[in-house]
Formats: sequence, structure tokens, C-alpha cells
Amino acid sequence: MPRASEPKRLKLGIALGGGFARGIAHIGVLKVLEEENILVDYVAGTSVGAIIGAAYCGGMTAAELEEMACAVRLRDFGRLTLSRYGFYNTDRMARFFARVLKKQTFEELRIPLAITATEFRTGEATVFTKGALADPIRASCAYPGMFLPVEIEGRSYIDGMLAYAVPTTPLHGMGAERVIGSYLSAHWSNARPPRHVFEVIGQCFSIAQAKLSDSWKKDADIVIEPEVGGFSYDCFERTPELIAVGEAAMWAALPQVRAMLKPPALTVPKKSSVTTAVTTQTSPAA
Repeated sequence: MPRASEPKRLKLGIALGGGFARGIAHIGVLKVLEEENILVDYVAGTSVGAIIGAAYCGGMTAAELEEMACAVRLRDFGRLTLSRYGFYNTDRMARFFARVLKKQTFEELRIPLAITATEFRTGEATVFTKGALADPIRASCAYPGMFLPVEIEGRSYIDGMLAYAVPTTPLHGMGAERVIGSYLSAHWSNARPPRHVFEVIGQCFSIAQAKLSDSWKKDADIVIEPEVGGFSYDCFERTPELIAVGEAAMWAALPQVRAMLKPPALTVPKKSSVTTAVTTQTSPAA
């Protein structure tokens, strides 16, 4: 008799939201999944989530991601410039990606990746899945007022957070059957006022994201929210702490994740029992 087929493993997608240095917490989320042998089939990233997603999908382990995060600083992403569109040019970012990423195109990645950005003139949400990685990542990271918009094929792009704060929706189109969203609030502490214009912009983003969160949460089966409220947007020197809060959030959600990924039980039809009625005819007495 042939053996009954095993239930297929559900395809998992993870969406990594923006948050600049706070995005290092995503590494803690991925670290727990790696340690627990929970395979990720698809990744979508916005802003810093695009950087971590590209590195992870290119074959970096959680340990290698942590090593990269410990070494990175703001100067690796931007060069001060005089422009009415922002304070930093992102040409250094391209050189940084060429140096640290194991793969340089979407087609080379071991895990399919989507990177989101926002078309500057129309506000259109754009999802990149083909070609070179560097420019779509730069576009997704082009934080308004801080980094200059990025030109790709004649179109101008800015931060993907305006299109997808946490890019859960593209994962379904890629084939994900279950989706985890990793969300990093940009709220600064109520104990102090914002220090500069970038924190003012960040707070505005955070307010808008909170009010529009239903647009992406409806496409997430589970939302992970690392406690990053006490971290500034540029606190790269606090990498170990950020990874730890990402781990804590993922460990807390792990039972839900395991239950979510459990394949539906196969229903084996019961053997039908057929009763044949036999009628005995008695010949009438002669």
C-alpha cells in the first residue's frame, strides 16, 4: 500500500519595516528564527529592512549580520552635501553595499527578496524584485529631508516607508502562505523633546504609520514589535542592545509562530461500509 503523503510545509514570508539604526533589532528577530530552524522563504524590506533583507537573502548568517551592524556608522550611508532636497548624498551607500553584500543582484539571492520605495512625484508604491540591488536599496532608504531622492531609470524615488511601513502585502504576491511583520515604532520618548529636525520628521512618520497601520497589518498573520522606544534613530553604537530587544520580541511570539506554521492535518476519508441486504424469497407452499 502506498504511504500517505506528508503535509507540505507552509511557505513563510517576513516583512522588515524601516527605522534606521533601530532596524538592527530585525537581526535579533532573524537570529531566533535561524536558531530554531524556522526557514524563511520570502523577505520584503523597507528602508533599513531592505538593507538587512538583502544581506540575509544573500547568504549572511545572523552572526555575520551582527558583525556588520557592529561596524556600521552613519558615515557609511551618507556624505554631507548642499542641496535643497536633503543633507546627505547616498553615493557612499552604494560603495558600502558593494563591499559588504555577498550578492549584488536580486537574481543571485538564495531567498527571493522584494524592496519597496515610493515614487517621489506620484506617491506610487513601487516594489523592486529584479536587477541590481544597490539603487533600489538606496531609494528605499532615501529618508525625506535627510537623504536625497534616488533616480532609477528616469524616475525619482524616496523612502519606502511612505508606501509600505512594513511591506507585508508584496509577500503574498511572491507566494508566502504565512506572513510575519517586524515593526519598529519611530516614536521618541515623552521624557524629552526632539533633538533636531530629523527626530521631528521621524515623529511625524511615526504618527502617520500608527494611523495607517491597518493597511499592512491586515496582510500579516503575526506582528513582531521590538521595544525600540528608548533608542535614537542613529544609535548604531547600541547594536548588541538592539539585537537583544529583537530576540526578546521574537522569543515571546515563537509559540504563535510555530502554531501558525503547523500544516493543516490531512483528512483521511473513512472506509465506507456497504451493507448488502439479501432477501430470501420463500416459495409458497404447494
